[in-house]
Amino acid sequence: MTFQAIACDYDSTLAHEGRVAPETLLALGRARAAGRKLILVTGRTLDDLRTVFPELGRFDLMVVENGAVVFNPSSQFEEFLCPEPAVKFLSGLSQAKIPFSLGKRVVASKRPYESEVQRLIDRLHVDLAVILNRESVMILPQGIDKGTGLRAALRILTLAPSEVVGIGDAENDLAFLRLCGFSAAVANAIDALKREVDYVTGQDDGAGVAEIIEQVIAGGPLVEARDS
Repeated sequence: MTFQAIACDYDSTLAHEGRVAPETLLALGRARAAGRKLILVTGRTLDDLRTVFPELGRFDLMVVENGAVVFNPSSQFEEFLCPEPAVKFLSGLSQAKIPFSLGKRVVASKRPYESEVQRLIDRLHVDLAVILNRESVMILPQGIDKGTGLRAALRILTLAPSEVVGIGDAENDLAFLRLCGFSAAVANAIDALKREVDYVTGQDDGAGVAEIIEQVIAGGPLVEARDS
């Protein structure tokens, strides 16, 4: 089949050490020129993303804060998919001396604090979930993840999940990759993710994304592999 959109993670997928290579930007341009929609799906906050990737307009939509917010670079409109974190939870983190940063919806900490965060969630009886992403620990309402964010983005674009190729590298990407008609992991992805996807690229980071883009545009063996 012909896939109409490509959804990819940012860190260690599109970007290497936070930056997107010029060759990867060119590949994104070729995808847009070929009529494909591009969706970025990241755990970063929008403000953080702007500092490392000012060319937001290369994407049709962005799912940020690990699925909690959908952003349209063209209209600058943000759709929030969940409420703000409870004040008592933030106060609890501070009192427990658990380091954290706060987005508009996501609360982010670092390993090895995930167990302490979970104990606090249980003690306060707040409806939150801990989501791991390599060394990062993200806290969001139950049921909010990259998959719910991608679903919201696809509703806006009037696309079905089966029309999307997804690309990622880490644990939190699985939620959106499972939705996609075809899923891929870049070569530097964690082994647990590689075991779950349809295809693993031959190259790391953005070069792997470019590899997928070229094959999607050409309709080559990557997209044929699932039907064979």
